[in-house]
Amino acid sequence: MGHLRDMFNFDRRRARHRVSVERRRLLPSYIADEPQSTDSSKEIAKIALRLKYQIEQVVCCEVEENILTDPNSRLITQDVIETAKRAGGEDYKACIVYCLLVCLRWFQVQASVELWDADLHEVRAVACEVIAKRIIESEQDQDYLLKNILLKRYSIFAEGVESDPVNVIERSVDLHALRIIGSAGYQKCIQFLWCGWICQEEGNPTNFVEYEQKANASYWVHFHPDRMRTPLYQNICQIVFSLVYLAVYTAVINTVNPTGDIDVAEGVLYGMTLAFLCDEIVKFWKVGWNYLEFWNAFNSTLYGLLVISLVLRIVALAHSPSNSDTERQMYNGLSYNFLAFAGPMFWMRMMLYLDSFKFFGAMFVVLRVMMKESLIFFALLFVVLAGFFQAFIGMAQVDDDIPVTRLIIQGMANTIMQSPEFDTFQDFAYPFGIILYYVFSFVIMIVLLNILIALYNSAYEDISGNANDEYMAIFAQKTMQFVRAPDENVFIPPFNLIEILLVSAPFEWWMSKKHYAKLNDIIMGVIYSPILVLTAWIETHQAEQIRWNRRHGEEDEEDQQEWELVAEDVDFELDDSWKQEVKQSTPDIKVDNCTLEVKQLRVQVEALTELVKQLSSEKEVVVDGLS
Repeated sequence: MGHLRDMFNFDRRRARHRVSVERRRLLPSYIADEPQSTDSSKEIAKIALRLKYQIEQVVCCEVEENILTDPNSRLITQDVIETAKRAGGEDYKACIVYCLLVCLRWFQVQASVELWDADLHEVRAVACEVIAKRIIESEQDQDYLLKNILLKRYSIFAEGVESDPVNVIERSVDLHALRIIGSAGYQKCIQFLWCGWICQEEGNPTNFVEYEQKANASYWVHFHPDRMRTPLYQNICQIVFSLVYLAVYTAVINTVNPTGDIDVAEGVLYGMTLAFLCDEIVKFWKVGWNYLEFWNAFNSTLYGLLVISLVLRIVALAHSPSNSDTERQMYNGLSYNFLAFAGPMFWMRMMLYLDSFKFFGAMFVVLRVMMKESLIFFALLFVVLAGFFQAFIGMAQVDDDIPVTRLIIQGMANTIMQSPEFDTFQDFAYPFGIILYYVFSFVIMIVLLNILIALYNSAYEDISGNANDEYMAIFAQKTMQFVRAPDENVFIPPFNLIEILLVSAPFEWWMSKKHYAKLNDIIMGVIYSPILVLTAWIETHQAEQIRWNRRHGEEDEEDQQEWELVAEDVDFELDDSWKQEVKQSTPDIKVDNCTLEVKQLRVQVEALTELVKQLSSEKEVVVDGLS
């Protein structure tokens, strides 16, 4: 019993640890959250519990996922949606979608802890997404949807601790809730954030407000450095600076200096590398391990190679510049070798900034999932390689103690690349070496590589079948990474060196907050002026379009298409004849053919029943008359 009690306590501790880990945000959050009363957090937690109870009653057993996601689902009915809306009453009705996301996380954690009911909990998590999506899409008041449901931050009170305030937009990205992210209202909010029509309030970045000047057609109103907080403009700047970075690297690698001196192009290259490296270090320091992802590790590796190249170049410069100094030439050559070795990574780095385009974004999702699936393969590969390598090394020591470590490593590496070298192991502790190598080749080339292919195929099928939703998710994540910016003053690398060396270090520690903000606006206005010239022109034309839409009673974001222009002379509300014909011939999509036929049969049975009753009554009258 004691052993069982210990196991139970361990499972509870593990579950509590998992909940605490899940509570942390997966995306970086750099801003101080707006304080929320503990009573509100407790009430929101109760609402989440009510919704969890409702979903457990609605989905009381394992069902197919398509039964829940069907628009005419017999489980997620309109009555279920209305009941969920009433879970918070009038005072807390705006937090229902947030509470559904809380329930979604709870069910996911429960599925990982209670493996015997994992399928049931995963289906309930799907139900949370479906209900939240239908609530978002049924909301008619756009301002209420954006400001109160999607962008307002909420928190819950659990285990004596109040969770960090977070809104539905952020939480959906954190939990990778594709159905919620793919809803129309959610995507409209993301587009408004992306183009800067909704931005963080000045002085209170936890609150999102509408950009008041979006309908102002004055050019100089939009020529303001604060507009560089817009994710669209930051993304454009990053792409431009990455192209410049790539061009500078191309110029450096194609103009080798035999003397080893650092020219202007190399100085610019290493300076930009320092700026990017500082930006990565600051973000990692503020966010922690949650910031570490594939692309961060990729960029850090690239910057590490460039730092090694710079260090070797400095070591080479420390030696005599004479032609007879072989050490200077050796270090100089090593420096260029490391620089050239990073060439493929420079070009691959461009993919990081192209994921805002749909073609590249969907492809990157597939690649990212494939890389995660590869971890299983490499874990198995490492164990197999370690075992066989130890066996081959042992045979080498027994067989005349020949130092063939390099040959063994090369032969095993070639086998992984599907180019086996049987000659190397032919006379290797015969016959044990060649037999073991045959076994190794079979395990690697037949078993493990086919497992890798199967994992890649599975990942591709899972993502390609849902490519649009996956792209919208990665676009939302990219948008939120810009919105959750670490500073109110946006200095995009390599401009962050200006902030560090010329602004923060000499002025921030003694200057008042008001004057320091004014200084930042002046400096950003100068360095971003070429970009602001273009962005102000774009926003001026957008303001004219918005004003035209408002005059015609359209939404601000409305962009008329060709069929809408043609339809200006046609009003189907007045054309009753065509409207009636269409109504009569349009099938009821909510009813399948079988149900429709049953309904028709029911009508016929009822008519036949009435006819029989009528005939029976007439017969009784005739009989009474004869009698």
